[in-house]
Amino acid sequence: MIAESSFSGSIIERIRRQYFYSVPATVLTVLIALVVITVCVKLFIWGGLNAVWMPDVQACQQGSGACWGFVAEKWRLIIFGRYPYYLQWRAALATAIVLGMLVLSAVPMMWRKPYLKTLGMMWIAALVAFFILMIGVLFGLEKISTDMWGGLPLTIVLTLFGMAASVPLGILLALGRRSKMPILSAVSTGYIELVRGVPLITVLFVAAFIFPLILPTEMRIDPFWRVAVGIALFQAAYMAEIVRGGLQTIPHGQFDAAASLGLTPSQVYTSVILPQALVAIIPAFVNSLLSCFMDTSLVTVVSMYDLTGSLRLALGDAVWRSYFVEGYVFIALVYFVFSFMVSRYSQWLEKYLLGEKDRGHAAE
Repeated sequence: MIAESSFSGSIIERIRRQYFYSVPATVLTVLIALVVITVCVKLFIWGGLNAVWMPDVQACQQGSGACWGFVAEKWRLIIFGRYPYYLQWRAALATAIVLGMLVLSAVPMMWRKPYLKTLGMMWIAALVAFFILMIGVLFGLEKISTDMWGGLPLTIVLTLFGMAASVPLGILLALGRRSKMPILSAVSTGYIELVRGVPLITVLFVAAFIFPLILPTEMRIDPFWRVAVGIALFQAAYMAEIVRGGLQTIPHGQFDAAASLGLTPSQVYTSVILPQALVAIIPAFVNSLLSCFMDTSLVTVVSMYDLTGSLRLALGDAVWRSYFVEGYVFIALVYFVFSFMVSRYSQWLEKYLLGEKDRGHAAE
């Protein structure tokens, strides 16, 4: 009992020191608490107590709360876009395979040398399975054009491709910008500054509409790949600056120490410098990843319907058009869930890698 009372007393004392240490702080704390409680209560009444959960338009019109019936009626269109209704199981399975591989790749045990080759082969198999399921043709599956892709599968695959391709490109650009070769440094710097000075929407417009005009008439590249490459090239410029910032955190003495061991310049970077720099840029990398995840909503300007674009398709139904708030709240929750999980994992990963580094120093 004494231990319990002392524990509760310490919590109360900590709260008092952090939020009620002066008269202005107490007034500000009370005001903010009142605003937060009022907003939460109103949201609970609107989105919970008075909400309509069944896809009944008349009930929604008569009710005073949120109409989650819109989401119940249109969720498949929002999640899968224009992908044929009776084949959406293929899109769901393809997306589940990719997400499953992302979860598996996040397990530290899979980063060990005996498992890396296996993980790489599994990724190849997963991507092949994804495109077979989404496109069809093979194994008697009905062919579906990439123009019909949309919703969450399109958002995830564009983000995955954009970030996976931008990381090696960004590393090469960062190393090129730091190179002592004037031509290489100038080309890398020029590319980074040029791309960073152009909005992504312009890059997508060029990739979708301008680039096909300069290609030979007999050559045609699928719009999906043009947009995916455009996103990757755009993200690479930002990734290059993130990597360059990480490289600048490494003391120059480590370059000299690695070179004194007889390592070649490429070995110095791959074995000594880059592993440390990449750990240092984890927060910035995650920020870029989430930015890419959100920016895929811009593909609607080139007639590709990601999660946000699919919601607009759902709102095209005049019967449900007035319930756009519920629709945007729904996709906001989808974005938040994915972003929150990635953010929490990155925090854990940073602590894990720093712990591994400390254990390595202790062993030495």
